[in-house]
Amino acid sequence: MLPLIFAVGCIAPAFVVSCIATAAMRVIAPRWNLVDQPADRKTHSHPTPLGGGIAIWAGTVVPLVFATLAAFFLTRTSQLPEWLPDDLALHLDGVVARSSQLWAVLAGATLLCIVGLIDDARNLPWLPRLIVQLAVAAAMVSAGVGATVFSPLPWLGSAVTLAWIVVLVNSFNFLDNMDGLSAGIGCITSVMFAAIMLTSLSEPRWLVAGVLLVLAGSLAGFLVHNWPPATIFMGDSGSYFIGLMLATMTVLGTFYESDQSGRHVMLAPLCILAIPLYDFCSVLVIRLRQGKSPFHADRNHFSHRLVELGLKPRDAVLTIHLATMTTGIGGLLLYRVSGWTESVLVLVLIGCILAIISILETAGRRSKKRS
Repeated sequence: MLPLIFAVGCIAPAFVVSCIATAAMRVIAPRWNLVDQPADRKTHSHPTPLGGGIAIWAGTVVPLVFATLAAFFLTRTSQLPEWLPDDLALHLDGVVARSSQLWAVLAGATLLCIVGLIDDARNLPWLPRLIVQLAVAAAMVSAGVGATVFSPLPWLGSAVTLAWIVVLVNSFNFLDNMDGLSAGIGCITSVMFAAIMLTSLSEPRWLVAGVLLVLAGSLAGFLVHNWPPATIFMGDSGSYFIGLMLATMTVLGTFYESDQSGRHVMLAPLCILAIPLYDFCSVLVIRLRQGKSPFHADRNHFSHRLVELGLKPRDAVLTIHLATMTTGIGGLLLYRVSGWTESVLVLVLIGCILAIISILETAGRRSKKRS
């Protein structure tokens, strides 16, 4: 019961702040000339305000500021409030101790959000954006956001973490091509990761789960305005922010416990994020085959390919959401199996889902081109 109450307590304020901030940005963005104009590679037909990323940022950062300040003051009181559950009270010192790391993550995410906002307004070249992403990712690793990948070589874990952050930031940026797509997948994956942190480990990881649930609440508040037909877009500022938050939280979250689970559970993030990673990799392959830059914007994304098969944009978005839930359930199942044999079956299942998707959409595109 406590995890459910905790989840509501994290999601609700973030939802309210984000929903109100998004409504405000719908009015403010046109005054700042933050408007996305229709184009051949885009699916919308009317000028639409950008800047929803600012609302997502506010919906995440504002509740976390109040939560960490509350934890700080509670640890310095002589007697804790009676209404505070014992399980949460025991972790207050830990929350305060790790708050500096949380602020480092929020600072990096804020910097990327600002860069994305500048890109929304001025359309920056890809190289400066990539350099900033690499610099922020390196700063995150320096701040202690790092995976060991069970290697005795520290540099290997740092390199994997660096790549993971940059790939996820760009994966969610790639996904932001249809109404409700990137925010919806961010919300789904955040809730799934939080569920693991709260229910699948020997003891709940309240801090990481709380951050993920706050992010989910903020995205849900934004989706009120971004669900098809969208009245505002998040822009690069929002997609960069989501990507960095999810990348760092999945690294900081403890998925493997030597006394509780096998190392196979470390594959859970790959399962839950299989669809964003599939979209990212498939788009890169298509662009390179066509001799284009990997950062050249086009209509070769997973969602666009589904629309080419005859789906309406809303149905394509829902299809991708359901596919994300399906592969995400595979990640949750890794905690219900005991070893590599069973976990390989889960991975094969997810691989088959991605293969079926790839075969169907590829065959459909070829058939359409012949006709």
